[in-house]
Amino acid sequence: MNQQLSSKSGPIGVFDSGYGGLTILQQFRKILPEYDYLYLGDNARAPYGSRSFEVVYEFTLQAVNRLFEEGCQLVILACNTASAKALRNIQQKNLPNIDPTRRVLGIIRPTIEIIDGITKTKHIGVLGTTGTIQSETYNIEINKLFPHIITTGEACPMWVPLVENREFDHPGADYFVKKHIDEILHRDSQIDTLVLGCTHYPLLVDKIQRFIPEGVQILSQGKYVAESLHHYLQVHPEMSDKCTKGGTCKFYTTESVEKFSDMASIFLSENIDVEHLSLE
Repeated sequence: MNQQLSSKSGPIGVFDSGYGGLTILQQFRKILPEYDYLYLGDNARAPYGSRSFEVVYEFTLQAVNRLFEEGCQLVILACNTASAKALRNIQQKNLPNIDPTRRVLGIIRPTIEIIDGITKTKHIGVLGTTGTIQSETYNIEINKLFPHIITTGEACPMWVPLVENREFDHPGADYFVKKHIDEILHRDSQIDTLVLGCTHYPLLVDKIQRFIPEGVQILSQGKYVAESLHHYLQVHPEMSDKCTKGGTCKFYTTESVEKFSDMASIFLSENIDVEHLSLE
């Protein structure tokens, strides 16, 4: 990439394989409303949850490069699967060659950093896509910071389709939600905190709440990730200076703009304008 680009300011890039990252973006705009944001959803190739490490890495790198081309100096992977399967490689292998002054951050670490102060039993559960759970990223990262915490993961492959097909608040979703809640609590009855390890899952909170026993709490990522980004920009004023501040938000999708706009209204409770682009 042209090194001259690194000196220019641009919006904060927010990437997700689909719509779930909008729950993270919503919190960014709430806590850091002064910044400009550019959201990119790779909806044409979603979901990422069941794809291999290699494919998720390839797709995520394409998206990051595109956001860099759009002027983003800082990109947030607002997707647990991309954060689990692609972030480390992009940070270590690609960024030094693309532009060492730019940054790509994920959403798993900020979620983990606050977990010890929330759980009392030190037994937590992580609900996520098949890809996120199979990567064991949450277990590995939690063990690094808090080796005394016992982590149990549960893959919930039907939960994202429930959200994206607008079934998340319908009675038909009850079976799939209850099934995985019962399973994870059966495997460890001491769990007192359930981490929603997928950005789609906040839309299922009401359902989840219905099937968890008293004393078990739900940890949704958006607020904590946004607070972590706020702290990051305070600690790194040089990066904050490279992020434009006009309070705007622009949206890209790799699929239908009409479908994206329609779905985004569910996540954001507002009507938005969307542009189409191709990453291939």
